[in-house]
Amino acid sequence: MNNSLIIKPYSSKNQAEVVQLIVHIQQEEYKIAITKDDQPDLFQVEEFYQTEDGNFWVAMYGGKVVGTISLLDIGNKQVALRKMFVAKEFRGSTYKTASLLLATAIAWAKERQIKAIYLGTTPQFLAAHRFYEKNGFTRVSPDDLPEKFPVLPVDKLFYHLEFS
Repeated sequence: MNNSLIIKPYSSKNQAEVVQLIVHIQQEEYKIAITKDDQPDLFQVEEFYQTEDGNFWVAMYGGKVVGTISLLDIGNKQVALRKMFVAKEFRGSTYKTASLLLATAIAWAKERQIKAIYLGTTPQFLAAHRFYEKNGFTRVSPDDLPEKFPVLPVDKLFYHLEFS
């Protein structure tokens, strides 16, 4: 068993762990009233995320999923960053899980000559806001989002990262 953190593309064999990780963080840590049934994309990752300029990655430690991130192709060489979640014990500077996940997604976007990454988040994810800002994302108005950006009901704050 490998006890180092690795980032790899999602595989359907990761589905149950991915759903469990994401729903636990949403419901238990942040008390967001959302269920796995409210997120059908979690059961169609290959068809929903892993097409065109999109992808979905998992962070693995000791054979277990400890983090996720995805890019959803929204056309016009733009992507939406979605499903960025890291298990509580893998947050912070010890494992740098979030940074490694984001670096993987950004490298993927640059390889595909993506123009910009957009994301929506909830007001209570304060650490996430600081993380995105530290990594070059700037806040944007909902009016400045691309037409095909999927705004979720829980998303109230929006960010983007443009590539030159």
